[in-house]
Amino acid sequence: MPAKNSPRFFKYYALSFFAGKPRPYRFRGVSGNSLLSEKVSTMTTIRSQPSIELHVAHRDELETIENLMQFYMYDFSEWLPLKLGEQGFFNIQPRLDYWRNPATRPFLIKVDGELAGFVTVDNETHILGAEHNIGYFFVSRRFRGQGVAKFVISALLSRFLGQWQIFHIDANQPARLFWAKVMPDLTGGEFTLHHLPIDGYPCTVYRF
Repeated sequence: MPAKNSPRFFKYYALSFFAGKPRPYRFRGVSGNSLLSEKVSTMTTIRSQPSIELHVAHRDELETIENLMQFYMYDFSEWLPLKLGEQGFFNIQPRLDYWRNPATRPFLIKVDGELAGFVTVDNETHILGAEHNIGYFFVSRRFRGQGVAKFVISALLSRFLGQWQIFHIDANQPARLFWAKVMPDLTGGEFTLHHLPIDGYPCTVYRF
């Protein structure tokens, strides 16, 4: 089980709440053939109110995600025993292996042109047959309740076809309510629920 001040799994909910797991990392030093350098421009944009953009995060944008991770961990400190370091920051352990993994896909989220959060897709699954997983998901508080999170997940499901899992820790009530509300629409009601411990914490896993 991970150290109490650096849990490995708060992945979905920070809107930060959305994904189930805080498995912090640092991006500095990532190199090689990582898909982080994939040259893809804006992935999806909808022209409405608000305008939501989701695009691949390149290597020079990873420090932005690292900075946002502090807010992500702050949100999760409501449900997990995360501690601030002596300098006032949450301790983030290096996870270079995570960012070098070709299956790890980081995206930045913008609303009306303003940075609003980030999300990652990875292959760190817990249910047999699942291929894709939401690793980290954070939406800044000012942009919550505007359909941003649901749009982001819908766009990712359209981009990454195949078998999915999405999970949240059971202590995270906002995440529990959010997923219970949107999952029927996102999957057409075709999903299964699983309850299991992940990194020592009770979690609910959606498999579809």
